[in-house]
Amino acid sequence: MPEALLAVAIRWESVGTLLLMSLAIMGSPGPATISLVAAGSAHGVRRCLPYLAGIIAGTMIVLVAVATGITTALLAMPATGSVLIWISAGYILWLAYHIATAPPLPEPAAASKAFSFAGGTLLGVANPKAWVAIAAVFASAHLAGSATTDAAAKLTVLTPMIVVVCVTWLLAGTAIAPLLRDPRRGRLVNVALAVAVVGATALAVLH
Repeated sequence: MPEALLAVAIRWESVGTLLLMSLAIMGSPGPATISLVAAGSAHGVRRCLPYLAGIIAGTMIVLVAVATGITTALLAMPATGSVLIWISAGYILWLAYHIATAPPLPEPAAASKAFSFAGGTLLGVANPKAWVAIAAVFASAHLAGSATTDAAAKLTVLTPMIVVVCVTWLLAGTAIAPLLRDPRRGRLVNVALAVAVVGATALAVLH
């Protein structure tokens, strides 16, 4: 069976290194993770499940692109890379505006279009930090001698890590929800999260 062959071929001593690197790099604050905090704090977990699923789906697209070498091909075309960066920056600025202007409500409101499945998927793909972070994690350890087996093993290991990281940040957002009950504090928190999204994007692009 392919699964059995993959398990035998994996260098299990390197899995721990890959997991630690993925937790440190992929789990650090970025546009997608900070937006999950903003979504969770403003709308609650249940209303943001489509957005969470979209973020995970978009990040998985990036993971597959890195694993299959699509990232390398894109970086070989500077013009394409520049266009993608400008599209990403435009969308993230639009998202930051929606986060900053979200009304501080006494109860979680219905999630806006900015926090839809489509919006989450777009941010997952447009997130420059995801491309940089996943590429760095992929290069941090080798799980198999064959390039194909190594990529398959990393996909298997990193997929649940993406889910865990995204869910954790969304739950963190619900933990700070009480801060948004007061209109003044809520506005300050929303603006701070919006600034953090833009700042994290700038750091990733300039990395």
